[in-house]
Amino acid sequence: MDFVSIISTTRKYNFHSHTQFCDGRADMETMARAAVACGMRHYGFSPHSPVPVASPCNMSFDAVPAFLAEVARIKEMEEFASCRFYSAMEIDYLGSDWGPHVSYFRELPLDYRIGSVHFIPSQAGEPVDIDGHFDSFKRRMRDHFRGDIDYVVDTFFSRSRDMIEAGGFDILGHFDKVGQNASYFAPGIEDGSHYRGLVQQLIDMIIERKLTIELNTKAREEHGRFFPGERYLPQLVEGGVTIVVNSDAHRPERIEASREEAFSILDRLHA
Repeated sequence: MDFVSIISTTRKYNFHSHTQFCDGRADMETMARAAVACGMRHYGFSPHSPVPVASPCNMSFDAVPAFLAEVARIKEMEEFASCRFYSAMEIDYLGSDWGPHVSYFRELPLDYRIGSVHFIPSQAGEPVDIDGHFDSFKRRMRDHFRGDIDYVVDTFFSRSRDMIEAGGFDILGHFDKVGQNASYFAPGIEDGSHYRGLVQQLIDMIIERKLTIELNTKAREEHGRFFPGERYLPQLVEGGVTIVVNSDAHRPERIEASREEAFSILDRLHA
């Protein structure tokens, strides 16, 4: 995928979306129709990948052939000819034995891969989903992490660095997403030098390796934030990082959510 060529010619793209194959709230054809209706020229379906642990948010291994077949069908539909559709996955990194780098994902006929961290191991080694609503996060902090937010944050960023080292993805997904729930749990944590240092380590890796990242707009309306946070964008732009603006849409009405605001911020930084 030549993301640079695409984003240099149009803003009518979205490379991160979810449907009925994972935790999305609409089927793929409905999402495709909505994408065409709002003028999209490039649109990617990126379900949460299968994982070898129980997860209600991730697609099943058995559903992968049906997902690929449905993308192929949509690509051939004449009514959708104005938009190019892509098959992708948002692939969870669970460690050295599971992530975008493993042969299972490398051998799937995907157009591109998003690498993301949603799960981290508890102190007991159990993979736990730290994404989602804060009420769930708060319970998991109590039930799985002994209330140790520093452990959760440190492990999230450690896993993120490991994923970058392992490679295999084309877009780095919402690389500071842990900050949302962490800051609700421990207000002010993102302003601390330790947290900022962890983010800086990732930014240094991103710039050094010339990675493509997303500016994820999903949480802007409800939580008032982008991923990565606005405070990090100047350094990323100055470092020449390729940034795609994705809405991470789970519903058809959210395909364009807060994308124009994100573009306005990037325009100011590039001026």
